[in-house]
Amino acid sequence: MTTALYGVPGPKSKRRHLLYGAGSTVVLLGLLGWLVYLLFHTGQFTAQKWTPFLYKGIQELLLRGLGNTLRAFGYAAVLSLALGAVLATGRLSVHRPVRWVSTALVEFFRAMPVLVMIFFIYVALKAEPLTALVAGLTLYNGSVLAEVFRTGIHAVERGQGEAAYALGMHKTQVMTHVLVPQAVRAMLPTIISQLVVALKDTSLGYLITYEEFLHAGKLIAANLDYGLPFIPVVMIISPIYIGMCMLLSWCAHWVARRQRRNPKVEAVEVGAAEPGTLLPGGP
Repeated sequence: MTTALYGVPGPKSKRRHLLYGAGSTVVLLGLLGWLVYLLFHTGQFTAQKWTPFLYKGIQELLLRGLGNTLRAFGYAAVLSLALGAVLATGRLSVHRPVRWVSTALVEFFRAMPVLVMIFFIYVALKAEPLTALVAGLTLYNGSVLAEVFRTGIHAVERGQGEAAYALGMHKTQVMTHVLVPQAVRAMLPTIISQLVVALKDTSLGYLITYEEFLHAGKLIAANLDYGLPFIPVVMIISPIYIGMCMLLSWCAHWVARRQRRNPKVEAVEVGAAEPGTLLPGGP
């Protein structure tokens, strides 16, 4: 049995696919076993390297660093979304000077490395570490989100806006009631992906002495009294970063499900057409 785009595999193809899957599984298990062997061989699971995580002071240091990371991310996420919305509005403006200025800002901040902006704000403007980190993340991620918003608006079918204008709606009403609600669903995965980038980039704060999560891990890993527990620190910090990123993705899926259940975006049943009153002069 075949379809227009796909041929159902036969017995030989199924056996071949099963062999490919079994071979890939063996290779992955072999690599995992080799990695675990190297960790044991280099003494990464010794009690000396894992002892510091039992102390209350070390736990408080990690929790304080995690709290600082979440605080910087919260500020940067909110400000980036706001800046992105402002710049996207400017790029969509019918006024040419506003559009040119917004385009120049977006292209400039997108091209600048995040670390350069953070260092410039921290050193040249003598800002506090948290302020410099949040400002650098906001300028970069806000400019990227501006392009995401602008592209999402343009992705909506052109006839939607034209129909709204034909009904007498002005531009602000068209954007807020017609284009943006439809574009948000398409933009949401990209927005979450960019927020994940902002979350991971908060780790750049340790370069300007901001006491975030990675900075706390670095202090522990550089401790000679515990045999430089670099790998144990990575094994503790990495799952937490991954968990936070997965939590953001879960929030995106939750919001998408809520939108699909929202009566404002659900399809409305339309009754069958019925014969109406004939116009004067009709047949």
